[in-house]
Amino acid sequence: MIEAAMIWNEPNNKSHWDPEIDPDWKRFAEMAIGAADAITAENPRLPKVLGGISPIDAQFVMNMKGQSVLDHVDAVAVHGFPLDWNLWQIHEWPARLDEIRAVTELPIWVSEVGVSTFGADEVQVWGLQRTAELLIGRSPRVHWYSLYDLPRTWQATTRHREAEGSSYYRHFAMGLLRDDGTPKPALERFIDFTPQLGLCQWFHFEDHRLDDAVAWMKRLGVTYLRTGLSWADSFRPNALAWFDRQMQALADFNVTVTFCFTPEHRGIAPHHTSAPLDGREFADFCAAMVRRYAPSTNNVVAPALSLAQ
Repeated sequence: MIEAAMIWNEPNNKSHWDPEIDPDWKRFAEMAIGAADAITAENPRLPKVLGGISPIDAQFVMNMKGQSVLDHVDAVAVHGFPLDWNLWQIHEWPARLDEIRAVTELPIWVSEVGVSTFGADEVQVWGLQRTAELLIGRSPRVHWYSLYDLPRTWQATTRHREAEGSSYYRHFAMGLLRDDGTPKPALERFIDFTPQLGLCQWFHFEDHRLDDAVAWMKRLGVTYLRTGLSWADSFRPNALAWFDRQMQALADFNVTVTFCFTPEHRGIAPHHTSAPLDGREFADFCAAMVRRYAPSTNNVVAPALSLAQ
């Protein structure tokens, strides 16, 4: 079942939104408001979440508040990876959440948090344990990123591979399962924290891992899942057939669907991070996906139950 619709992913991260095109996020704010209103028009009871921010930045949230974006959503989300990418320690998680609580009364979701095995498997085991201790009970939704390692033959979703150095390769080691499907040591520990701990797993177009992922998530006791439907992918041949297959396979989970990624031919610049030429087209995509997968006749959960503890 669709639990919530998330608008974009890491909009304050230059790997997901181009700051040269939209330095003050005005275009993003207009697009987000249009998308939120389009989702509400299709299903007024479906909760809307502002796409998880990375880095965690209260100034960005205040910017969104000042541009009225927060008046159109039901929650805000944050992403944190203190053992891999962030310049703060894992023990600071409660303080980081408090920074956002100080500038908004909306519920705060942790829609991505994780630890790579880039250095050692044992680091992920300890990081999972400590993350669960620090976040379960402090946020209505905590989504661990991710179930699978990214296959080495794929590319991580970033525009800055050459500039990232070893940080880029950590993207490929975030899973509880290796890219060949074999478990890592943290997998057994993860079971101790479900269903309170959910998963974030992005599925690529026609992803060969989908059915195995569903089986693994059920085995692990996962009930909350965050994934995405790509606006860019919607222009591929047979896109709706893939979307239908993905959403049908995930029907037994409480799914937060993230809408994001600009089609190259619809952006101001030809890249998935670009602001679109016309934000109304993104709103139309969000509306079409809600109409198809979470129509108002569905028995969706009201925001008061879904977004707050």
